[in-house]
Amino acid sequence: MNSQAETRTVNNYSYGGARALIALHEQHMRSFLKTWTRARKAGVTLPRTTDPAYKSMETLLRHPLKSSRGYIIWICQKLELPDPEIDPVPGLKHIEQSAEQFLEHLLKQWQLPLRDVPEERFFDRTYTSNWDVKYCIESMLEHAVMHLIRHEFQLINLINDTTR
Repeated sequence: MNSQAETRTVNNYSYGGARALIALHEQHMRSFLKTWTRARKAGVTLPRTTDPAYKSMETLLRHPLKSSRGYIIWICQKLELPDPEIDPVPGLKHIEQSAEQFLEHLLKQWQLPLRDVPEERFFDRTYTSNWDVKYCIESMLEHAVMHLIRHEFQLINLINDTTR
């Protein structure tokens, strides 16, 4: 994947760290979707677990999309920015057919909310997440990126196990 060619992040951010994390988020969202598609085609079977995100391949596809939507909405709420107006994530029945289109919408809506936020707002305080962990805005952006990397890593391992 040529990530630079596929990443279309707006360049004029007040804080370059935000621009970088939004570009990385986009890159890893696209990569996750490609890896999920590879896993589906390879016939990957998810391990038994109590993690609801791993209930099915459809839930595993929907989970990062829903989480990504939630992260940017949470960030905008904490910074008292306008709602980024991201559509609800498609339901499980339609997620596979709608994922690519929804992803384009999601990534587009991630582009602008943080563009004019001054650097100090990314670090000046912490906020409690929906899962009761404290994050500054930058650390939530980092979490959003790493969340995708972790799920893709797991899928790659499952693909490798399936194709051995």
